[in-house]
Amino acid sequence: MLLKLAWRNIWRKKWRTIITMGIVFMAVILSTLMSGFKEGSYEGMISSMVGSFTGYGQIHSQGYWEEKSINNLFFVGDELKSELDAAPKIQGYVQRLESFALAATDRKTKGAMVVGIQPELEEKYAQLSERIFEGHFLESEDEGILVGKGLAKYLKLNVGDTLVLFGQGYHGSTAAGKYPIRGIIQYGNPEISKQVVFLSLSKAQQLYNTEGQVSSVILQFEDPDDAFGAVARLKEKLPEKYEVMDWLELVPDLVNMIETDRVEGWVFMLILYVVISFGMFGTMLMMLAERKQESGVLVAIGMKRSKLAVMVWMEMMIISLLGALVGMLGAFPIVYYFHIFPIEFGEEIATMMEEYGMEAVLKTSIDSSIFITQGVIVALIASIIAIY
Repeated sequence: MLLKLAWRNIWRKKWRTIITMGIVFMAVILSTLMSGFKEGSYEGMISSMVGSFTGYGQIHSQGYWEEKSINNLFFVGDELKSELDAAPKIQGYVQRLESFALAATDRKTKGAMVVGIQPELEEKYAQLSERIFEGHFLESEDEGILVGKGLAKYLKLNVGDTLVLFGQGYHGSTAAGKYPIRGIIQYGNPEISKQVVFLSLSKAQQLYNTEGQVSSVILQFEDPDDAFGAVARLKEKLPEKYEVMDWLELVPDLVNMIETDRVEGWVFMLILYVVISFGMFGTMLMMLAERKQESGVLVAIGMKRSKLAVMVWMEMMIISLLGALVGMLGAFPIVYYFHIFPIEFGEEIATMMEEYGMEAVLKTSIDSSIFITQGVIVALIASIIAIY
């Protein structure tokens, strides 16, 4: 009965109800948009740094990750392959050999991170060819290399030019080679683009004289959230000579930066919620003030104050929930638009962002939890105000 009365009451003055719903509607849209941009920037960082480079899980020789030594390598034998093939949730795996070398032309030199890859598997799981800025992707047993855009710009290299790599190989051997550039590759994370050189795994093993060994095995997952459980199971099953790590352990600096920025974001969100609360409070207070005489009459004819309070609370909650629902529906096309067409920054801001290792675009996330969370928070605020 009270719910029916509450529903009828909110539509007696349609404009008053629409104005109140409008406050909630705008509150949900603003909070969702702000949260969407925040989470979108985090997804971009994780995708650029983790999804397409370090991977969501890795296997190394024990102690390799601490020292990154070319002497701490391992063979991917049949025993390890069978464990990985039988492991649930693991979609596939890619072998890599990573080391450092001096990249040189006839004019300039720069330290580079050399990564030996399996081109077919990297293309299958990471779609590296989509990051080619100029030229083409590597083929199996290719004699050429891919160079990061930032590194190519610094060394003034183009597709077809030759790059010399010089460094230290396995057990102190000399690593030296001259390679034609097949393509220039661009990563969202500019720090990677400024130093990375890709070549086929067999050529990297030949360059560093590793006798068929690799530095890491990158685990591939259909759903990144599966990485944590799969890595935990592999840690229990594999011998101690292997070191298995998930992406939280691989890039702790990125995780810490995101967590710190997320806390800062919640401070701004709190300010936004306070502003929203005062707007909703003023509107609801006006609604109750207009009905002061009506409430007095209801009490006078025998309606209990507790039931009157419940009815008014129901009215506020119905308006708030309707406003939150419409707000979520209204926020989706706006958030989706900025997800498909992200905001690109100007040259000065882009340069500043790249110095911090961030991609110079602002893109929203369309994760459903963002819409639901903001709708629930605004509805809770409305509920607290209604109780008051």
